[in-house]
Amino acid sequence: MMTTVVIADDHDMVRHGFRMVLSTQPDLTVVGEASNGNAAWDLVRRLHPAVLLADIRMPGIDGLELVRRIAATSDLATKVIVVTTFNEDEYVTRALRDGASGFLLKTSAPGLLVEAVRAALVGSALISPEVTVRLLERLRAGRETLQPDPPLTPRERDVAKLVARGLSNDEIGATLHIAPGTIKTHVSHISMKLGNVTRVRIAAWAWESGLVSRL
Repeated sequence: MMTTVVIADDHDMVRHGFRMVLSTQPDLTVVGEASNGNAAWDLVRRLHPAVLLADIRMPGIDGLELVRRIAATSDLATKVIVVTTFNEDEYVTRALRDGASGFLLKTSAPGLLVEAVRAALVGSALISPEVTVRLLERLRAGRETLQPDPPLTPRERDVAKLVARGLSNDEIGATLHIAPGTIKTHVSHISMKLGNVTRVRIAAWAWESGLVSRL
């Protein structure tokens, strides 16, 4: 089955670029584009896409309000990935708190956009490496802790180290010479062993446990 995507951004070139990236994937199809938040909201309610890629600052409803509205609408199952140039703590916190299924910077590699869409579809949230590092610092400052010594396999520990460095599944696969699909399985197993946590918290555990210092 094809995964349907709507793109919301007030810049034509950005929408065109995202469409080009997604069109390389045989199972992803862009079914609509919007140049403002109001049009995006109408498209989501009419088309019920699987994923919405939304900028933060747009005319009309902004991307953060779209996240909140979609999460609060019971008949909408659309996953929202915020894709923006604004790398600010307030935006990241609000987006993830209100239900975003990812937070990417527009400077991210094209492959990360595809990976974020796939992660959203299975209930995960992919965050740009630059944002992840800052979130980790905040987690450490707040002394948030995870299970201290989960029973990870040696390969899972290798994967957790690279997650902590902000690498995507494709990048981890290339580093360890393993298929990205296998990396995805490893990340899922690590998450379950840590208590069904997000990718950011896997990285936080790797830092807090001292695993990263042994890279």
